[in-house]
Amino acid sequence: MTGKRILLIVGGGIAAYKACELIRLLRKRGHMVRCVLTAGGAHFVTPMTLAALSEQPVHSSLWELKDEVEMGHIELSRQADLVVVCPATADLLAKMAAGIADDLATTVLLATDKPVLAVPAMNVRMWLHAATRRNVATLRRDGVAVMTPDEGPMACGEFGPGRLPEPDAIVTAIEDALHNPFVPSAVEGPAPRVAASSRASTSLGTNGVLAGRHILVTAGPTHEPIDPVRYIANRSSGKQGFAIAGALAALGAEVTLVAGPVALPTPAGVTRVDVETAREMAAAVDAALPVEAAIMVAAVADWRAEAAGLKIKKSGEPPALALVENPDILAMLSHSPNRPRLVVGFAAETNDVVAHAQAKLARKGCDWIVANDVSGPTGRSVMGGADNAIHLVTAAGVEDWPTLPKAEVAQRLAARIAQALTEPA
Repeated sequence: MTGKRILLIVGGGIAAYKACELIRLLRKRGHMVRCVLTAGGAHFVTPMTLAALSEQPVHSSLWELKDEVEMGHIELSRQADLVVVCPATADLLAKMAAGIADDLATTVLLATDKPVLAVPAMNVRMWLHAATRRNVATLRRDGVAVMTPDEGPMACGEFGPGRLPEPDAIVTAIEDALHNPFVPSAVEGPAPRVAASSRASTSLGTNGVLAGRHILVTAGPTHEPIDPVRYIANRSSGKQGFAIAGALAALGAEVTLVAGPVALPTPAGVTRVDVETAREMAAAVDAALPVEAAIMVAAVADWRAEAAGLKIKKSGEPPALALVENPDILAMLSHSPNRPRLVVGFAAETNDVVAHAQAKLARKGCDWIVANDVSGPTGRSVMGGADNAIHLVTAAGVEDWPTLPKAEVAQRLAARIAQALTEPA
């Protein structure tokens, strides 16, 4: 990726020290980084440190005459390719959600017309508080990409979700956002179909081979709670599903993207519905019908546990989890009275990929299965990686595609979907 311009807003919190490593990694990958340091952030890292690492001036005050003359806050907000808030404290998230602009950082965030990525870090109780959950939901509806914090021991001595993700994971999220940019909600988009949990992005208009056709795409994992701090999940990143949604929108389709918990920006022209669990995804899929095609890319958890109301404590014996089968969304859709004209399922396999995909095609009752081998080690697997090698399994046979970037896989698959929908029934 050609070097991009990143405006890094460093919030207050012990995790602010990781901003130094983040700057180093971004510079190493050829990106230019300019920093805005909040008053709280200055208690943990100094302007001199950030300036030395970024080799750029550090901005901290809205009222610094020299800074305003040389580069006003409006220009600062518009000059970057991406604005990153790291760490994004509970206070910063609340101000962003409310549109408060009472210092340089929040004024820049309100004035920017560029994509924004927030990387939360806070105490577990602050992250789980209803106010924070509400603010995160508001920001996501407004088009801000919000990463999910890591889970682990806190500096305060507690344990749970709220830790800042590791810098290399943040770099990956940044480059994903740069590769699939989303312009914040100053631009109006189509009305969401599930208003309580959706956000809309820029409409791409009525041109294109799929203009006027409504297509449903699911993407990402689902998280099935075990207790308030643990859940059952998988390694799906959502990248392939988001790329497919964007490619279909680029062909003119009206795309509804039902997304599991991932920190990816919404592709242009796509209406997004954020969900967490398999049952929420099933409800969102049902609410999106009728559609002409459904592309079911999401890696939905097969099982869920009966979630405990409080954190399960160690007792010397491992807890017994009673698992219940989740709804089979692909099979339900394939046999629905509102069945789309084209139903495409995905199969993530680790052995006998084509045989398992052919069996799934027959068992689920869908039209195509897109199968891939996800058996590679963490970091080099299709799940979370940048490339994919698929087998397109249909009643007519199997097509083996070469290894391609996920964006190119999405474009080729979107072209095949367009061909199938525009052919006479």
